[in-house]
Amino acid sequence: MKIICATNMPFAAEAFGTLGETLILEGRDIVAGNVRDADLLALRSTTKVNRGLLEGSRVRFVGTATIGTDHLDISYLEEVGIRWCYAPGCNANSVSEYVTSALLRTGRKHGIRLAGKTMGIIGVGNVGSRVAVKARALGMRVLLNDPPREREVLAGRAVRAGLEPGPFASLDRILDEADIVTLHVPLTKEGEDRTLHMVNEAFLGRLKKGCLFLNAARGAVVKSDALAAMVRSGKLGPVVMDTWEGEPAVRPELVPLAEIATPHIAGHSFEGKVMGTVMVYREACRFLGVQPCWAHEPLMPPPIVPEIRVEAAGREDEAILWEVVSRVYDIGEDDRRFRDSMVLPEAARVREFDRQRKDYPERREFRYSKVFVRNGSATLITALEALGFPCVRE
Repeated sequence: MKIICATNMPFAAEAFGTLGETLILEGRDIVAGNVRDADLLALRSTTKVNRGLLEGSRVRFVGTATIGTDHLDISYLEEVGIRWCYAPGCNANSVSEYVTSALLRTGRKHGIRLAGKTMGIIGVGNVGSRVAVKARALGMRVLLNDPPREREVLAGRAVRAGLEPGPFASLDRILDEADIVTLHVPLTKEGEDRTLHMVNEAFLGRLKKGCLFLNAARGAVVKSDALAAMVRSGKLGPVVMDTWEGEPAVRPELVPLAEIATPHIAGHSFEGKVMGTVMVYREACRFLGVQPCWAHEPLMPPPIVPEIRVEAAGREDEAILWEVVSRVYDIGEDDRRFRDSMVLPEAARVREFDRQRKDYPERREFRYSKVFVRNGSATLITALEALGFPCVRE
């Protein structure tokens, strides 16, 4: 059996090597000529899976180690009987930590106190639900918008574990009331829940003046020209962009308009990528009818920042939270690398976008860093723990 895996999947060789001959390729090098004699594919979003890739091949299983599926032609896969899977929730915590770092960094830079602000979360699945937990930890009031999930709740369907149960707010209410709006929706191009260019002139024109806007969902959910015009008008507050229309060919004139600009790496914590591998491997085993025999835990490296010590006396909680978060993940480094790449010629920019994702520095999640706090209030300790940090009061 031959299995082709994408390079950006930690431990792919170790996992899928238990099932057959494994070939590791760059995501954009997984093309028709390379997959013709493959049986299984394990990949990420840089590989477009459609008839052009698979017709005439012997591939019977495709797994993507991502929470999104817009790079898969699911209708085609089901039409020809190819089993497919994805990894919902694998990097949800990673994205929520990205949002946390972005908010705290932006707040410190612009003198914005997050506590007491209203955050509107559009899309409240695995990612949005975790963002809601962290937003409350930062003292924010949260409004949730997710029409498909709202319909499920109204129909009496059980709420999946880990997801926000509601209540849900209308989009109109979020646009009227939110000081911060963050997107965590899939890219859907048709139907009543269409999200393609959902953020357009009308949407942006309804936002409160100075609203902080984040997109860590999919690039095409936002109409780029409309967003650029709103930023230039001065009516919109700081913008955080991780996903871009047309990526990896990002329009360089858009990047300076963002307060924080990154190359689709919000979900790229080491743990998030590992869990993507794990979930696809287990689904492949289920498809093949074999018992999983590989485990990732023995291969996990030690934490980069095992301990953090802070003195809280006489300091604002948000300053301390930023100090702790930035020790583990300072989003400014991702922003700097991405901005530096914008001076390159177009073809080089495209390659660099992919390279920064493929060679992304190891980023560990908050739960692997224990925080020792001196003279910290109960409120501070509670906030740190809600963000995911194990805490010890000294």
